[in-house]
Amino acid sequence: MDREFGWNDEITEEGGNYEPLPEGNYDFTVAKVERARSQGKNKLPPCNMAKVTFTVWGADDKREITVNFVLHSSLEWKLSQLFLSVSMKKHGEPLRMDWTGIIGKKGKCQVIIRKYVKNDGTEGVTNDIKYFYAYDEQVTTVSPIVAQSAPQQYVQPTYPPQYNTQPAMPNTATPNNWTPGSF
Repeated sequence: MDREFGWNDEITEEGGNYEPLPEGNYDFTVAKVERARSQGKNKLPPCNMAKVTFTVWGADDKREITVNFVLHSSLEWKLSQLFLSVSMKKHGEPLRMDWTGIIGKKGKCQVIIRKYVKNDGTEGVTNDIKYFYAYDEQVTTVSPIVAQSAPQQYVQPTYPPQYNTQPAMPNTATPNNWTPGSF
């Protein structure tokens, strides 16, 4: 279980046991968006960039995958793909990008395994998102295993007895047996 450590907590995990999700189609939730700036590369000048972190739900685990979205006209298709996948953009209609509104949105994506060289020179593997499926694409995704709990038995609640807590009205009968407040 993930948790925050205290300053003096004991630690044991040393890493090295990261297993990427198998390649396939998965459901995701947008977990976080950070505003950043790309350095520019090849034909792209330095630009605004959104670093979007997705929680991708596997069969029995989840992974966080971060994808950089460079805000440049040559990559507008990738931005549209993202917003189509979470139903914020409709086909053929323009969209004003809402980076705070995208947090918590759900969609479907294709996950791949990418190899890379670690800082120590060894080869590592990680997950990347290759494709975001539009909201109207029919895609079968890996289904997370849902822990089945014992069926809940309904128990009739018990309530304490109700007592009349209003003060008794003094008998102030008048002629004709009329009592104020009585019907």
